[in-house]
Amino acid sequence: MIQIILRRKFVTNLILLLFLNLLVKPFWIFGIDRTVQNLVGDESYGLYFALFNFSMILNMLLDVGITSYNNRNIARHNYLLPKHLGNIVGLKLVLALVYAAFSLTIAAVIGYDKIQFHLLFFLIFNQFLISFTLYLRSNISALHLFRTDSLISVLDRTLMIIICSVLLFTDVLGGRFNIQWFVYAQTIGYALTTFVTFLVVLHKAGKIKVRFDLKFFVVFLRKSYPYALLFLLMALYNRIDSVMLERLLPGKVGHEQAGIYAQAFRLLDAVSMFGVLFAGLLLPIFSKMIKQNEPVGQMVKLSYTLLIVPAIIIAVSSVYYDQEIMSLLYKSNTAYSSDLLGILMIGFIGIANTYIFGSLLTANGSLKQLNLMAFVGMLLNVTLNLILIPRFQAYGSAYASLSTQLFTGGAQLILALSVFKLKPGISYVFRLLVFTGVVIALAGITHNMVNWVYGYFLMIAGSLIFAFLIRLISIKDMYKIILYE
Repeated sequence: MIQIILRRKFVTNLILLLFLNLLVKPFWIFGIDRTVQNLVGDESYGLYFALFNFSMILNMLLDVGITSYNNRNIARHNYLLPKHLGNIVGLKLVLALVYAAFSLTIAAVIGYDKIQFHLLFFLIFNQFLISFTLYLRSNISALHLFRTDSLISVLDRTLMIIICSVLLFTDVLGGRFNIQWFVYAQTIGYALTTFVTFLVVLHKAGKIKVRFDLKFFVVFLRKSYPYALLFLLMALYNRIDSVMLERLLPGKVGHEQAGIYAQAFRLLDAVSMFGVLFAGLLLPIFSKMIKQNEPVGQMVKLSYTLLIVPAIIIAVSSVYYDQEIMSLLYKSNTAYSSDLLGILMIGFIGIANTYIFGSLLTANGSLKQLNLMAFVGMLLNVTLNLILIPRFQAYGSAYASLSTQLFTGGAQLILALSVFKLKPGISYVFRLLVFTGVVIALAGITHNMVNWVYGYFLMIAGSLIFAFLIRLISIKDMYKIILYE
């Protein structure tokens, strides 16, 4: 009974979340972010992209595992929200100062100039706003208020789309759009979203009194630091590529290579956003199921299938249609970035594994195993980048990313099967392999069509139909779950 209710909650809220994000985030990525890069150029955008990823890597100092631990903890003990809210808000403010000081110090050590420092200052503030909003949202999702969380998840992008559209497509400020305006627009969007989210959480908590309780800070950080270490290690192997490109290659070459890499990485980041949505829903659901000793096998199978099927389609289509996609989206260096797209997108299969099995292991508290996996992944990624970037430039970073994502995704799959004694049926594995083979065959056949757009959508439609025909995805089961009362 509980399993069916939780599966229904997962599926129905996933549909809402996907609907809202499909309305907003693709427009942000391809309508705004892509337009900005085409307008300001690969070199200018590459500089921003490297600084943005630099700020994201050190973002761990803002969170130190608070969001993940809080989501898991409040999902199990809802009554702790009013007690913890004031203390954690105080802790977040202290961590913001630590993060800013540490980030600016590292930036000075590695030699950033005045222009880079100016952008970095706003990016640091943006990261604080993002981190604070994510913490607030962790309380909302932990209370299983998924519809509210779904609406908030697209609020920042919606606001930024409005602001950037005015700046890009009108002459309201009377000047040429530049990368600084892009950063300022993000700051406004994030700030307004943080304010709205805070009001929602305050309404649920009843009241808040910000406290700076050193004893609470120490106790809470002791519990959350394993999550912080995991976040840092994963941020390193996910985001350090462009930073190393910009730093290891000389001057404008590094900026341009980071910009070219950003063209392909943008699409990987776009599809990964939907994996993040899965993880955001699954973590509190898995936490509740594990606490109540409910078997998780069916939920894991359902969520994994719903993510791995599109992951395979996206990966294969990106290999076969890489040149067509990149030429449609960008004005410069598309022959180069199209090769990067195919390489990076294969890694999305590993990322899909991470979002499902990483969420399951996090909900279970298997942090030692996850941190060991992430540490090896970080070493692998940094080592490969150091070896490959000087010789192959952006190609080197792409291959380093692919190797790391497949390794870490595979490791978490094996770890989850071992910890939870999950046994995927031979029939399920066979159908998944057959499905992959058919998707590759369809891509090869449709790629030769005169109109590549028709071929591309025919390949996607054929793949999805085949997934239903071999019952990888069952319409009947989905219908039962959605309509279950």
